[in-house]
Amino acid sequence: MKSIPHKAKQFLVFTIKLLIVIGAFYFIYHQISSNQKLDWNKFQTLVVEKTSLITFLFVLLFSVANRYLEILKWQNLVNFIKPISVGEASKQVLGALTAGIFTPNGLGEYAGKALFFKKEKTKKVIFLNLICNGIQMILTVIFGTIGLLFIGYGLWVIGIVLFVLGFGILAFFSKNITIKGYSIQKLLHKINEIPKAIHRKNILLGTLRYLVFSHQYYVLFLVFDVDLPYLTLISSIAAVYFLASSLPSFQFLDFAVKGSVAVFFFGKLGINEWIVIFISTLMWLLNIVLPVIIGSYFVMRFKLNDKKP
Repeated sequence: MKSIPHKAKQFLVFTIKLLIVIGAFYFIYHQISSNQKLDWNKFQTLVVEKTSLITFLFVLLFSVANRYLEILKWQNLVNFIKPISVGEASKQVLGALTAGIFTPNGLGEYAGKALFFKKEKTKKVIFLNLICNGIQMILTVIFGTIGLLFIGYGLWVIGIVLFVLGFGILAFFSKNITIKGYSIQKLLHKINEIPKAIHRKNILLGTLRYLVFSHQYYVLFLVFDVDLPYLTLISSIAAVYFLASSLPSFQFLDFAVKGSVAVFFFGKLGINEWIVIFISTLMWLLNIVLPVIIGSYFVMRFKLNDKKP
């Protein structure tokens, strides 16, 4: 079988990288321009009226902290394979985010991160990314369930608890069942192979990241003059993130999904729909679009022949 000439391979890789970046920016542009609920002139006016440079930088700092903690999480987990620098972890996280923006539930991130490693380590990298995202989802479920209970959705909480218990019982009795060489018991064994110190740090960083982005949401409500008790607002934010994260979606639709769920919950608290939509949009711009723009740089600089860990 003939191998692809070096120049042709370079051109093919460049074309794929270019398509990823163009696709990412197209999906962002399409979502912004096609959102009928958002009056961009009003949005710009409101942002100028409600925020000063200091306020904007303060809110932006939350986004930087949010993504930095995710980078530290990834660096910590990859240490199980081989130590990498914060710079290398940043390149992998932001580049993979860009690659995964138009895939369901960010699945493209798994493949994106794997490309930065040798082929024989692909399965380990995908597994570590599953652990990285898994702890964030578990924390979202825990805080979200507490939030639902606090704001009076006790029946929902009972349903969630029963579902988790049912899933746990099913998992226990089927842990030895093997499907294509994989089983729950084997998965647990793989998880236990990772040092406990790495797991503890992963949980700590995941918790800090959750607190950062949930309180960024809270601060934005304060900026837009929403006056509600702290526990009521932060519990509603936790509930919104939990339910929105449970729905299948694309990264570029993130603010549309979270915005729809947020309108339902915050509407019951008497918050104007347009304020909720504006805040959800700002969160999306700061925490998804901005990192994708930076990640596009790393995607374009990616080389297959680079030395990989």
